[in-house]
Amino acid sequence: MDKNSKIGVFDSGLGGLSVLHTLQTILPQESYVYFGDSMNAPYGVKTREDVFELSKAICDALIEKNVKAIVIACNTATSAAVERLRALYDIPIVGMEPAIKPALKHATGQIAVLATEMTLKEEKFLKLVESLEDGYRIEKIPAPEWVDCVENHMFDQDYVNVSVKTFLDKYVPKSNAIVLGCTHFVFLRNAISAYYHGKIEIFDGNMGTALQLKNTLASRGLIYDGEAPPTLEIINTKSEDYVEKSYELLSILRKEKEWTQS
Repeated sequence: MDKNSKIGVFDSGLGGLSVLHTLQTILPQESYVYFGDSMNAPYGVKTREDVFELSKAICDALIEKNVKAIVIACNTATSAAVERLRALYDIPIVGMEPAIKPALKHATGQIAVLATEMTLKEEKFLKLVESLEDGYRIEKIPAPEWVDCVENHMFDQDYVNVSVKTFLDKYVPKSNAIVLGCTHFVFLRNAISAYYHGKIEIFDGNMGTALQLKNTLASRGLIYDGEAPPTLEIINTKSEDYVEKSYELLSILRKEKEWTQS
């Protein structure tokens, strides 16, 4: 592996751009290839095998671009495929984990974990909750409609606000804290915070994933230390419009520092 190579990042669509933004904050000197599979979104309603096959095809495409590491910027794909993918490839593959541990540490009372149905049903997630002494405080709430909200309506603020309010009114009005267990949902963070008048703690796993990647690259001597400016290539399976959307969403993230969870 070459430390000068790019880092591959992929998601079922646009959600993983929130992870990419955090990666660029933590490892700004690195170059990236982002692969969004919006044509097949959402992954959370597919079978485990379908998600694995889609993820494998994307990894193959990223390997063709000679990436030095792959970040699965998707909780669903991580749950369904990360172990099998690691067995197939000889480069580091870093996945996502819902930020349950920091939420339990820093918040009191009931904690709502919002994610796709597959993430919440997978053995990986269930074992994580069972391993925690106060895991009983976790309430699992699938929110598949929010994936569509981000994929297709993110630039319609009125739609976003109504979508967030309608869902929270029905399912999550009394939680003490929220864990965003899908990378798409990070884009709804400000709307969620506004719904609770800024009086709720919101956690996501993006920073943990970025730090894990940094540590993994450092341990293998793969952190780029040259002087060439970093580059970014974005691919999306749906259309060129979604590539343009991706750059627009990244621009929004760069302007709003509060998106990045510390």
